[in-house]
Amino acid sequence: MSTATRTAPARTDRPAPGAAPVAVRHVLSRIGRYVFLCAVLGFFALPLLWLATAPFDETPTITASLPRFTLDNFRALLDNPYALSSLLNSVYLAAGTAVLVVTFAALAAYALSRVRVPGRDALLYGLLLLSSIVTGTATMVPLFELAFRLNLIDSRLGVILILSGGLLPAAIFILKDFMDATPTSYEESARVFGASPLQIMRHIVVPVVRPGLATVGVWAVANVWGNFLVPFLLLRGPEKAPAAVIMYTLYTEGGQADLRLLSTFSLLYSLPVALMFVFVSSRYGFRFHGGIKR
Repeated sequence: MSTATRTAPARTDRPAPGAAPVAVRHVLSRIGRYVFLCAVLGFFALPLLWLATAPFDETPTITASLPRFTLDNFRALLDNPYALSSLLNSVYLAAGTAVLVVTFAALAAYALSRVRVPGRDALLYGLLLLSSIVTGTATMVPLFELAFRLNLIDSRLGVILILSGGLLPAAIFILKDFMDATPTSYEESARVFGASPLQIMRHIVVPVVRPGLATVGVWAVANVWGNFLVPFLLLRGPEKAPAAVIMYTLYTEGGQADLRLLSTFSLLYSLPVALMFVFVSSRYGFRFHGGIKR
């Protein structure tokens, strides 16, 4: 009795029809995505590369290149009597505005969060909308007239008050979300022990919403640090002008930008805000919502 042996047909693993074009399209799409990201990164990185190299170049140009190292640009900048003092003026304006904005925005946001006022949300959104539509440029004529009548022309206080008023609506809107996310049980426990509203605000609410306060503070400093129009119109003498205004004067006698001084001053002008952002971000982090993680 013989047994028949059957041989199984050989298996051939062939790709399904249309699989190869799909794989090719997938690879090409990934390559195109990476090329696009590299182009965007280069678009934003080249100005920063120029800012980092031009101050140390003997003859900087508008293109980024390897510098011929020198420190003469910094020595030439120190010869300008208003260069370093303008950075100090910017610190005064930014710090004063940030303190006012954070303080008043925190108090207003806490009140709007805890007190049920009819039309509260409509008022808040209305202020935010008006502050976004009616920009500082459109209101400079009445603001200048107001500063003139209050004798605040050529005064740092006048600049701080005007800049604070423009930043307050958005700061209140941001901080209100932090206040809403803070549990009221902490405050109720403090009231049982006789704490006043200001004590509750200082010892309970402020430590909880500290990341929000840090975010608003850095945001206010960045806005004031780069503001040119308000101090340019209200401050008369160069000895009170901030760095954003003094940078406008770094031109040659022929009216062209002096790239040696302009690049060096731009580097010094950018460092304080960048360092502040890194410090606050590493310590508190940046987010625009919430007080406590639930």
